[in-house]
Amino acid sequence: MSPKELNYLEDALGHEKILTAQCRQAVANLTDPDLKNFVQQMLQKHQELYAQFYQLV
Repeated sequence: MSPKELNYLEDALGHEKILTAQCRQAVANLTDPDLKNFVQQMLQKHQELYAQFYQLV
């Protein structure tokens, strides 16, 4: 893997980490059950994406 590709992966990991944190915060603050469920699904997807990117590093 080239250094440039590694930088792209590191950026992607950082973005997924931020999105995961934002989703966690939103889930903690939401009261609407449908919206909360939707954001929990987004949280799970971002956790999966983070794991997939991490495996590439």
